[in-house]
Amino acid sequence: MLEDGTLFNGVGFGFPKSVSGEIVFNTGMVGYTETLTDPSYRGQILCFTYPSIGNYGVPSDTNLDEFGLPKHFESDNVQTSGVIINDLSNVASHWNCVKTLDEWLYQQKVPGIYGIDTRELTKKIRIGGVMNGQLIINNNELSFDKSKDQQQFDYNFHNFMNDVSILKPKFYGKKSDPLVALIDTGTKFSIIRNLLSLGFSVIRIPWNFTLQQIMYFEPCGIVISNGPGDPLICKDTINTASKIIETSIPTLGICLGHQILALAGGAKTQKLKFGHRGQNKTCIDLESNLSVITSQNHGYGVELESLKNTEFDLWFQNIDDKTVEGIKHKKKPILAVQFHPEASPGPFDCLFIFKKFKDLIINNGNKNNLKKE
Repeated sequence: MLEDGTLFNGVGFGFPKSVSGEIVFNTGMVGYTETLTDPSYRGQILCFTYPSIGNYGVPSDTNLDEFGLPKHFESDNVQTSGVIINDLSNVASHWNCVKTLDEWLYQQKVPGIYGIDTRELTKKIRIGGVMNGQLIINNNELSFDKSKDQQQFDYNFHNFMNDVSILKPKFYGKKSDPLVALIDTGTKFSIIRNLLSLGFSVIRIPWNFTLQQIMYFEPCGIVISNGPGDPLICKDTINTASKIIETSIPTLGICLGHQILALAGGAKTQKLKFGHRGQNKTCIDLESNLSVITSQNHGYGVELESLKNTEFDLWFQNIDDKTVEGIKHKKKPILAVQFHPEASPGPFDCLFIFKKFKDLIINNGNKNNLKKE
């Protein structure tokens, strides 16, 4: 049930409970395990536009990469509040499948609904914009405004940081490798994986750490991760980011981190009508005039006109709607992108963003054990 009263009737699967959340859609064709575990989806009920979901099942979370991170998941849990699909595959077949999507969501206590006209739902969101909604399993609960759960939840004003950020610092990699501090505002495992593969070690730190607390670890660079919700709510991180800009530490912002750096630099952000969520979003690199295909998941963005009053230059721009997809500081070793250079799921066109961050660190004088790409 949408907040405007629109009803879509379907069949439940996963865990049997009613939930509230912001209704959004993703246009990706594959990678539902990576998508559902992306912390940027916290507080949202996700509609997959691809008609059949679940056909290759769910792999084991004990299948780890060389760094000890799960290969097919972006966090330890399903992050969406609920799942909406058209056709739930009742056959799951793949060499690394250990359970069905239905079983996985039940274990994760996340409800789903199938048999929905996802095309009609997506068209409605595209025309009217994203809105709050509910998955309801009991006809007696068909009163959106009176739902106790809904009264306690409004996506636009909820602070998700304590739900998605780490509680205390955690180290990854080899102690002999140069250290990068990762401000965890809802990071994906793939960001950590890509930093480690470039020869860094990583200290993952809580979202509200001060710059003084961060610099205790003596990092050679800082990454501000992706994450859910309105960036304006992350006031502690914005304050830290403003000090990072002042001190000229090599920094990379990704998705929410991109918005936080822009706000810290004096720009403004806005909520997009229905956001960008998919694996085929085309952006243009204004420096090289080359286009790249990106993986994206965001409902907020940086206001283009507001960049004029900052020290940031526009770097990437979305070809479809001209929204801001990347910025670079005019004078300091700071860059940020709105899309996901780590992909997962999605194309790997933009892995070079991590290499540019590495080059910033090397050019800034931190060359210990690092080779320029």
